[in-house]
Amino acid sequence: MSSVHRMPPTARTRVQQAALLVGAVFLLVGVLGFIPGITTDYDTLEFAEHDSEAELLGVFQVSVLHNIVHLLFGVAGVTMARAATTARMFLIGGGVIYLALWVYGLIIDHDSDANFVPVNTADDWLHFGLGLFMIILGVVLTRGVRPGAER
Repeated sequence: MSSVHRMPPTARTRVQQAALLVGAVFLLVGVLGFIPGITTDYDTLEFAEHDSEAELLGVFQVSVLHNIVHLLFGVAGVTMARAATTARMFLIGGGVIYLALWVYGLIIDHDSDANFVPVNTADDWLHFGLGLFMIILGVVLTRGVRPGAER
C-alpha cells in the first residue's frame, strides 16, 4: 500500500486553488476597470491608445483593451484551474507573459503610439511583481507533487 494519499476527485490541489484565485482577481480587476469612480477619469477611457487617461484606483492606466485583457486572463485562470497541469501552465505561462509586458512597458515611450495597451510606470511594476508571483506560485505549488497527488 502506498503512503501517498490521493485526493477526492472534487478536491482542488494547491496550484488549482491558486490559479482559481488569480483568475478571479483578474476577472474582478477587468470588471472594476469599467466602473466609473473606481476608474478615475472614466470619461477619457479609450479603446486602445496611450491617450486614455482613465486609471483604475487612480493609479493604473487602463483602456477598454486593457480591461478586456484582464477579463480574458481571468477566464483563462478560472478555466485552467480545472486541472493541476493546466493550472500550473496558466500560472507559469501567464507569469512569463506579464514579465514580457513589464519589459515592453520599460522599453517603449509611454507617450507614443507603441503604448497601445496602455501602460504607465505603476502598471509596469505591477506587471513585474505579478509575473514573478505567478511563476513562483506555479513552481512552488507543484514542486515534488506527483500527478494526481497533493502534498
